[in-house]
Amino acid sequence: MKALITAGGHGTRLRPITHTQNKHLIPIANKLMLGYALEYAHDAGIEEVGIIINEKDKSIEKAFGNGDSYGLKITYIEQSAPLGLGHVVKIAEPFIGSDPFVFYLGDNILVGGINKFVDEFQSNGSNCHLVLSKVPDPNRFGVAEVKDGKIIGIEEKPSNPKSNLAVTGIYIYDSHIFEAVNNIKPSARGELEISDAHQYLLERGYSITYSEITGWWKDTGKPSDLLEANRLVLDNIKDNRHGNIDSLSTVSGRVIIGEGAEIIDSNIRGPVVIGNNVKIEGAYVGPYTAVGDGCIIINSEIEYSILMNDCSILNISRRIEASLLGSDVQLLRSKSKPITHRFILGDQSRVEID
Repeated sequence: MKALITAGGHGTRLRPITHTQNKHLIPIANKLMLGYALEYAHDAGIEEVGIIINEKDKSIEKAFGNGDSYGLKITYIEQSAPLGLGHVVKIAEPFIGSDPFVFYLGDNILVGGINKFVDEFQSNGSNCHLVLSKVPDPNRFGVAEVKDGKIIGIEEKPSNPKSNLAVTGIYIYDSHIFEAVNNIKPSARGELEISDAHQYLLERGYSITYSEITGWWKDTGKPSDLLEANRLVLDNIKDNRHGNIDSLSTVSGRVIIGEGAEIIDSNIRGPVVIGNNVKIEGAYVGPYTAVGDGCIIINSEIEYSILMNDCSILNISRRIEASLLGSDVQLLRSKSKPITHRFILGDQSRVEID
């Protein structure tokens, strides 16, 4: 079995972070988002992975190389334009060949990996196995209609959903999926919809089975989704402390502290992950915060946030919460008189001030 993982698109809902980097390289609990998908594939016994990337984008290959560090062999497949998930499968046919494969959307994070779903696909002997999850807003997803334990219909982003069962970004196929994606037509928005491919299989009598996620699953399309995924991952970390923690500091709960980190006269309340060579002084770092490598937090308070590498938060008087800071961001208290707010912000930035 092989795996096909998406790492393309433009991440418009995560701008301005994605103006300067591929969203699949955003860290969740200090691990690159796409790294979770690669770990899931390896843990499921998969050895060959195809990663779909934007045309001429070298950032994913630079980050993950040939896959050796994950025990995988990675092939990079360029997609010329975002023409739909059906198109992604279509262009991957030369890589997949006649093998069964897991199709995984690289911005999905879930507890427990994909082993269970691969096992169920193999034991069912079906042509297509979908992973479903009950959601409060099914109109955002492909939606499965289920009757007597069988999928009888699938509709993409319906205005009146027939169920609350979203088709998550985890699909398992045999080679019949290529018949489907090579015969469906583009939708009104000009894309080959994967839901149309599934409906094609249903209408021609192919076997579609499903699993339902019983733990948590996140499609990290929005900043709030990233923060929630970060929270869910941090809820499962194990205490692992390195660096230097002085006698004036209090560190409680499950906390990961990287090599070369300095915790000085500060209060760290887990679950928290702190990267390598971080300096935290006179500060409070609260639950569900991920602090990237090389960050500096002095005389400030932060919780439920993600800081990418080399951020600085210096002498901020109010607590920072539910924030996502890109690499090398600096938050500084103004020393000029009169005291004013000064900003240098990229396109589509969001700032809340009092």
